[in-house]
This record gives sequence, structure tokens and C-alpha cells, in this order.
Amino acid sequence: MSPDRTGHCLCGAVRLCVSEPSHELGACHCEMCRRWTGSAFLTLAVPEAAMRVDGAEHVRHYASSGWAERCFCDTCGSTLWYRLTAPGMPRDYYMAAGLLDDLSGMRLAHEIFIDRKPEAFAFAGPTHQMTEAEFLAQLPASPEE
Repeated sequence: MSPDRTGHCLCGAVRLCVSEPSHELGACHCEMCRRWTGSAFLTLAVPEAAMRVDGAEHVRHYASSGWAERCFCDTCGSTLWYRLTAPGMPRDYYMAAGLLDDLSGMRLAHEIFIDRKPEAFAFAGPTHQMTEAEFLAQLPASPEE
């Protein structure tokens, strides 16, 4: 069993505690994530029941597509998490990995929108990779960006 991990946004207005986190990180190379974060979006998938958020009044939501929302701190602008909003999809958090106080023992395990990855980006080691079409095929309906 993994110990809980804590984290916070740049200003500390939003604080997080993740119960028994996975040690696998993901990366999204879609255009929206690159524009939102300035690079690939490195995430930790967290089931809704495993995330405690203090300072939720500072969390703002942006519906970036018909099937997902992106959340950020209204005080400092820090990227917080991404969530699927399509009916029937789990309400897991895809939390910005950089919010965690301690990333020790974690590794990049999977990448999505790999066909959208800029040539300048390269990660060490093998990962499970999915194209844009493969990822979108998992959604219950044909999403519109």
C-alpha cells in the first residue's frame, strides 16, 4: 500500500491529498494540453474517492470540449486537473503531477495523443502509447473538441 501524497498549487490556496496513489504517470500530447500547460500534460490518475481537496472555493472549471473540463486555481492560475465529463465516464481526476510535494518512485507509464507529440519532445523509456483516434474511440459518444 502506498502512503498518501500531498500537494498544492503555486500559491497554496488549493491543497490536495491523494490516498494510495498509483506510481504510474501519464502524458497527454493533445494541442489543448500543450496550450494549457506549455508542454505535454503530465498527470497522475486519481479516482474521485481518493482525492481530498482543501480550498475548493478557489477551483475554477473550464469546459474545454463537449466531453471534458480543465480546472485551475483562481488565485495563482496553476493547472490543477483535467476530468472527463462525458456521460458514463468515471469522474477520476487527471491531476497535474507537478502539484505533488514528492514524486519519488513514480514513472511515466503511458502517453495519449502520441500522434500529436511534437518531434522536439522525447521521454526516456518505453511507455504504453495511444493515438488520438484510439483515445477518442474509448469515449461513449463521438466527442466534439
